[in-house]
Amino acid sequence: MLYLYHKEAGTSQLTLEGDEHRYIFKVRRHKEDDTLYLRNLEDALLYRYLITYLDKRSVILELQESQTLEVKAKTALHIGWCVIDPKNIEKVLPSLNEMGVEKITFIYCKRSQKSFKIDFKRLEKILLNSSQQSGRSEMMHLDLADDLETFLHQYPQSKMLNFSVNRLAEEHKIETIVIGCEGGFHEDEVALFKEDAILGLDTPLVLKSESAVCGVASKILL
Repeated sequence: MLYLYHKEAGTSQLTLEGDEHRYIFKVRRHKEDDTLYLRNLEDALLYRYLITYLDKRSVILELQESQTLEVKAKTALHIGWCVIDPKNIEKVLPSLNEMGVEKITFIYCKRSQKSFKIDFKRLEKILLNSSQQSGRSEMMHLDLADDLETFLHQYPQSKMLNFSVNRLAEEHKIETIVIGCEGGFHEDEVALFKEDAILGLDTPLVLKSESAVCGVASKILL
């Protein structure tokens, strides 16, 4: 873990209790006079604290210094992801966060199961843990759209990942791309995109939605 998240990181003194204390005391085995790095994920600052007191219930930290250290992908990528089983989203979300995806908007596409509900609080907790491990300095943004048409009204320059001889390549300079759910896009949804805005991957294999998302993110960002 490269830093510890705390919403009040930056204040002159912090007291850690509960899960945060257990991590410091039982997992990392820190002691008095050890150094800890914290972020609040609201700014690009990394805060260095000194452990001035530690017992079995609490840890007191004193701020020593802060430095601007922005850690993010060189390219800003926004993925419009047609809703799939939330369990599958949770499995790949840490990987997408580590690759530097800036934002994911979940879209209820025509072939998305409407019974699937996105638990944003749970996803944010996963993102927090992933960010602490990877060093990412800004939280991934999450959003929700009722349908693809609504999403395109807000992001008209979006590309679509679908079966196409027009291959996804570096020269496309993609900022926003939409990826379908299991079963792909409905023909009415495909018709919303111009032909040159529909891109395909150079593979004969049929990918699951979560595999396609990771493949696209890695191709664009890494």
